[in-house]
Amino acid sequence: MKIAVSATGQDIEANVDPRFGRAQYFLIVDTETMQAEAVSNDNAMGGGGVGIASAQLVANKGAEVVLTGNCGPNAFSALAQVGVQVIIGVSGKIKDAVEAYKAGKYQAAPQANVAEHSGSPQGGGTQAMNQQMGGGMGRGGGRGMGGGGGRGRGMGR
Repeated sequence: MKIAVSATGQDIEANVDPRFGRAQYFLIVDTETMQAEAVSNDNAMGGGGVGIASAQLVANKGAEVVLTGNCGPNAFSALAQVGVQVIIGVSGKIKDAVEAYKAGKYQAAPQANVAEHSGSPQGGGTQAMNQQMGGGMGRGGGRGMGGGGGRGRGMGR
């Protein structure tokens, strides 16, 4: 059986990446031989939709199970639609995680365990700016209604 593990490195001694969609690599591991193929996740630095694109990547590699730390709702849904089981809450060395899976220590997750866009840098675009900068609404409400109080003085006058 092939399983995909979100990975911080390119071999079985690397750690499980806690993020599914933005993991730098996926290791596709054959559970019988423990042979692993490292697949670079070119989606990791993308904008929106990286979870879905990453799900397609591991599904196209023939993975039947995903081991990861966290998985968002879009990636989880995309994996479920193609019959790939998702196991979340996995951490530590990939080799140990695969052995624990083979020993039956993990169960498939019933749903995603993080909110949409939670792995995005800075929480994602304008939503994060609005939260961090007080909503982005000044006196004019963003409608060009500043009142025109400038007198054109300045620049050395």
